[in-house]
Amino acid sequence: MAVKIRLARRGRKKLAMYDIVVADARAPRDGKFIEKIGTYNPNTNPASINLNEASALKWIMNGAQPTDTTRAILSYKGVMLKKHLQVGVNKGAISQDAADTKFADWKEAKDSKITGKTDGLDSAKAADKAARMAREVEINAARAAAIAKKNTPEVDAVAEEVVEEVAVAEEVEAVVEEAAPVAEEVVAEVAPEAEAPAAE
Repeated sequence: MAVKIRLARRGRKKLAMYDIVVADARAPRDGKFIEKIGTYNPNTNPASINLNEASALKWIMNGAQPTDTTRAILSYKGVMLKKHLQVGVNKGAISQDAADTKFADWKEAKDSKITGKTDGLDSAKAADKAARMAREVEINAARAAAIAKKNTPEVDAVAEEVVEEVAVAEEVEAVVEEAAPVAEEVVAEVAPEAEAPAAE
């Protein structure tokens, strides 16, 4: 019996989640399986993987063949590296302590890489949110200015009319001041002539 480690789909339409299962190669994709060893959710960033690494290693060491996607998941979680190191220990090429140390170093580097990616995504999300909020504040200020301008054109028009009337009044006063000496001269010339006929 050929045994495979593969994904079994579940979840709703366009939002799939997968179980990582050990199953007979002849069984349907979502059908009968021997053991469920984990879950895989590609809808999160980074993808959420819950895996029983000891059970996965046991099945890999016993000859179970992972599919391409499952092999990538097992490599991501370090099961394939652990298998490689364990084969070296079984052949006597490396000691168990050296293999454990090498795997622990790899695991620590991998965890720090994943943490760095998560932190980078969080900081990028926060920066994007701050930029969107700043843009929203600018848009709101522009809208408030437009509304204020729309609601106060009558006051502006009245103010312009008052300014124009004041300007016209000042012009009239200036003309009257300029015409006053001329009017006095005309009155002075006309007044003696008007008095002369009355005297006769």
